[in-house]
Amino acid sequence: MKKTLLALLLLGVTATAASAQVEIGLKVSPSIAYLRADGSSNNFQKDKSKLGLGGGLVVDYFFGENYAFSSGLELAGKGGTISYNDPGTGTAQTTKITAQYLQIPLTMKLFTNDIATDTKLYFQLGGVVGANIGTRINGEKEYTDPGNNNEVFKANKFLLVPDFGVMIGFGSEYQVGQSTKVFAGLHYQRGLPNIDNYYGDERGLKNVVLKNSEFALDLGLKF
Repeated sequence: MKKTLLALLLLGVTATAASAQVEIGLKVSPSIAYLRADGSSNNFQKDKSKLGLGGGLVVDYFFGENYAFSSGLELAGKGGTISYNDPGTGTAQTTKITAQYLQIPLTMKLFTNDIATDTKLYFQLGGVVGANIGTRINGEKEYTDPGNNNEVFKANKFLLVPDFGVMIGFGSEYQVGQSTKVFAGLHYQRGLPNIDNYYGDERGLKNVVLKNSEFALDLGLKF
């Protein structure tokens, strides 16, 4: 009986592997990023968005003709400019935060049947996990805080390293050869945790929240 169950299990795994298809590609992703800022006691708020450029590896693992688990490894530029009332100086301050993230999407892609010759639409939904690998404050690697006795802090201490969020997107894919496809789409990433590692810990300001958001255009080629 055990041998029969094992044989059926191996048969199922083999059939799944045989029917699965992996498509690997590269993409470039120009983006508009901003920080969702909140801190009612000091009027923390979003001031400006920033342009970024990312991209990387795309891996689509198909479990059927029209659906796939989509992941990869990519760089993403995030951050933005925030404004707040600084209790140390008694004046309004703005801070430009530029951050580079290495991230892994964990999403599902759902494809339509052909809407035109060799052309499909896709919808993407899932999550993304990432790590901050570089931060600049006002364009510099060190930050001199006028509201904290002009103390100097390293910019890479400003944000927490880990981040994760949800991703939603859509686009189209066009087959140009036997195994070559080009695609174009839009996606939105919404960070979930508070990534502030400075205003609360170093400045002692209450209820400060900073969260990443990004709109990006995906342009790529799969082989």
